Amino acid sequence: MEFKTLKPIFKQMFNCVALSCASFSVFASVVMTEGHVRAMPDTVPNTAAYFTLENHSDKAVRLIGVTTDVANEAQLHTMIQEQGMVKMRHVEGFDIPSHGTLTLMPSGEHVMLIGLKAPLALDQQVKLQLQFNDGENMTITLPVAKQAENAAEHEHHHHH
Repeated sequence: MEFKTLKPIFKQMFNCVALSCASFSVFASVVMTEGHVRAMPDTVPNTAAYFTLENHSDKAVRLIGVTTDVANEAQLHTMIQEQGMVKMRHVEGFDIPSHGTLTLMPSGEHVMLIGLKAPLALDQQVKLQLQFNDGENMTITLPVAKQAENAAEHEHHHHH
């Protein structure tokens, strides 16, 4: 008898939980696992941000823009090799495959912060707003850190 009266309550609780999960955008499923903004000499007006995003959802998303308060603009850049020269190329977006990872690093894709409004201090926390092609935005906070002395050592765990 008592069990019957409990059932509708459980059902309501379940519906409520299911709804609150649904209202989270797909976006709770993209997670930043690590990152930093490169510390530069005070005289250098630009720097770069490197971070790793993991996409835990069942659909690919594309990072299409970044904004930050610390610089006049932030651009998505990739490194390409052209006639043996490595060049930086401004790109429209970076794809993050479903259940895949996007790793931004010095030798590959990265975010350029152009026209810093003030020199960045070591360990300063820099906020970046990431914009995705599905209309979602996500704010990440990265510490300012010196570039690893030995880039190869720093990146040995990034190999695919």
